[in-house]
Amino acid sequence: MKKIILAFIVLISVQIGAQNKVYQPEREKINDLVHTKLKVDFNFQKQQLNGEAWITLQPHFYPTNKVTLDAKSFEIKEVKVNNVKYGFNYSDNEITIELGKVYKKGEQYEVYVKYIAKPEEVTQKGSKSITDAKGLYFIDPNDEDPNKPTQIWTQGETESSSCWFPTIDSPNQKTTQEIYMTVPSKYITLSNGTLKSQTNNANGTRTDYWKMDQKHAPYLFFMGVGEFSVVKDTWKNINVDYYVEKEYENVAKDIFGNTPEMITFFSDITGIEYPWDKYSQIVVRDYVSGAMENTTAVVHAEDAQQKKGQLIDENEWEGTIAHELFHHWFGDLVTTESWANLTVNESFATYSVYLWFAHKYGKDRADAHMYQDVQTYLQSDSEDKNLVRFFYHDKEDMFDTVSYHKGNAILHMLRDILGDDAFFQGINLYLTEHKFGTAEAHDLRLALEKVSGKDLNWFFNQWYFGNGHIKMNVTYDYNTINNKVTVNIQQPGKVFKFPLTIDVYENVGVKSTYNVWVDSEQNSFTFPFNKLPKLINIDAKHILLAEISDKKNLENYIFQFNNAPHYLDRRLALEEIVKQQQNSKDAYETVIKALNDPYFEIRKIALENIDLFQKYNKKDAISKIEYLAQNDKSTRVQAAALKVLGKLLDPIYKPLFERGMDNPSYAITGASLTSLYLIDKTSAISNVNTLSEDVKESLADAITTIYISENNKEELPFIANHVLKGMFLSEDPKIQQLYNGAFKWIAESDNKDAINNLTNDFVKLGNQYKKYNFDKMAVNMLNQMVQMQLLSSNKNKDELMLILKTGIAKLLE
Repeated sequence: MKKIILAFIVLISVQIGAQNKVYQPEREKINDLVHTKLKVDFNFQKQQLNGEAWITLQPHFYPTNKVTLDAKSFEIKEVKVNNVKYGFNYSDNEITIELGKVYKKGEQYEVYVKYIAKPEEVTQKGSKSITDAKGLYFIDPNDEDPNKPTQIWTQGETESSSCWFPTIDSPNQKTTQEIYMTVPSKYITLSNGTLKSQTNNANGTRTDYWKMDQKHAPYLFFMGVGEFSVVKDTWKNINVDYYVEKEYENVAKDIFGNTPEMITFFSDITGIEYPWDKYSQIVVRDYVSGAMENTTAVVHAEDAQQKKGQLIDENEWEGTIAHELFHHWFGDLVTTESWANLTVNESFATYSVYLWFAHKYGKDRADAHMYQDVQTYLQSDSEDKNLVRFFYHDKEDMFDTVSYHKGNAILHMLRDILGDDAFFQGINLYLTEHKFGTAEAHDLRLALEKVSGKDLNWFFNQWYFGNGHIKMNVTYDYNTINNKVTVNIQQPGKVFKFPLTIDVYENVGVKSTYNVWVDSEQNSFTFPFNKLPKLINIDAKHILLAEISDKKNLENYIFQFNNAPHYLDRRLALEEIVKQQQNSKDAYETVIKALNDPYFEIRKIALENIDLFQKYNKKDAISKIEYLAQNDKSTRVQAAALKVLGKLLDPIYKPLFERGMDNPSYAITGASLTSLYLIDKTSAISNVNTLSEDVKESLADAITTIYISENNKEELPFIANHVLKGMFLSEDPKIQQLYNGAFKWIAESDNKDAINNLTNDFVKLGNQYKKYNFDKMAVNMLNQMVQMQLLSSNKNKDELMLILKTGIAKLLE
């Protein structure tokens, strides 16, 4: 998913807009939620919920004689206060209830509301990250779609829980809960807390009673209903369950099975053992976001469900699984007191992926992940936004690359400044002091200051309450008479202050490390040397959120690749070295050396960029590539090597590609098919025809390219399902050109299924990536298709234009 998001940013990102100058405060607390008890059943045909709510409240501080509850698009049947009917006013999605007396702080009272929730009538809009906001969702409720199961699920963030139960829908409220769900007996249910009982009813329904005794925010309430396989796991003495569709039952532990180890790891690093009574994860259809950290009942989009062949290559959902789990400390246990402070939830959850990858797979994997997150932020045109934003147009705007990805990078810098002991003891203090409550960024600062004894206002004012990031231009002045080098740091534009690590390499194994402080538009630092440095490495630990411009020559880059220790030292050097293979034997030989790098991604980059058609001896390189194609421990590296061999157009490799077609790895199978097609089209197409539809979908990149190349009109609907991915995600200009041609082919065709498939893909991706304005581009391209049809001689063009215009209307909703 992250790769898709990054590609869309690069291609279509535009500035979202300047910060709105309206102060957005924490919601005033007049009454506090204490406990919420719900009894619900569902009208599948009308897509409505019949509910009863018993809400226990008390004044926050000042005496009050009324309470206002959020209740969006309800039909209110009855309201009582302490079992006595009272008058109420329902307008603007709020119930205002007269309490009949003045209640003082510490005095509890109970409000009862009988109601019908009508989510299909909700008018509030979603965000660019959470694409809908009606709170309660019925998926194929009348069992009309053979390709979808019937399900019900909820989505509360930001303030959509009040679309299905009355509450004070604000993150600074905390409540315990009980939910009685009555559903058809064939369905399984999931909610927060523990399943206390199940009661079979005479009418073919069952009532499940879920109870949670620990307080959490209303937006974290969850209900899930449907036919699921429940795969059991445990951590210590608590249940860890995975709710998946039957088809994925046998791979559920391949997808989610690291969860218990994650719980142990996160408990250890926070110093707070997992604080809840269970941990369940459920995968649903048509979800409006990627995943959501509902307390003890995390929901995942259907992309989490992967085939065995995909999981052999990589569990692409593992980072999301870690992210949502860590929210159970940062977000669920301690919750942002206002959406302006969203980053105290999201930056930590995002940073947890780095921490987990470093723990489980090593520092290279973690550093590679951090690099992608930083690139996501840098390419998002969001540097004018503060991390903590008290001025914003809409709370939904807070869900962006600043709150997540930039916040992640800022925590990484903060950890480096404080050191691991102080950083982790500080977050332990923050979580301990505010557990089952709320907090803001200043509370985090105070906890870290208390532990470390350091004043951190300079850091928080700059990074949390300011915007932008470091931009450095670096130049070097060498004095060969005095054997000194002066490193000049210039910050054009906004000036940041920060610690900077500089490594000066005089030779292999001869390195001096200098830690300096940058605080001005122009800083200069002079260092001695005995021998003219072969490399000066700025931000040697690669900690800073910075764009650094310095001049290195090929010799510097080759030395950096061979001697500097960080993943990014090797990656950034290699990306420059591959550009000079034609003119430099040393560059070419360094690329060959990169084929043996300990981290798979460096090997893969080398394979994808190696030039086997230049003047230097390529025999050694081909031998290494042949070895990698069959023996590398990473299936993705094997796949990249197979693609390189395919480009040689040598029939000697045909048996290798044919064997690859039987490999359980989808990456290897797809690469083998692509390469086989280059040397034997008939054999490749014959192999495609033997594949099941499921496997074809999993190998869509390779198969779509073949179908397009073959001008296969019979497969136009299949091509249409995948053409956008090829247009926007491929980095190969030839592939982009091929898929652009296919788009025009589909757009002008009379194939109803293909037009419908392409339109649906535009709508899906347009809604999913609104935050990058893909919806606007989708509307523009669908309008182009309308014009193409209008000018065509297709007999059914009126029907086709209606499909296209319907898609445009959905994107403009």
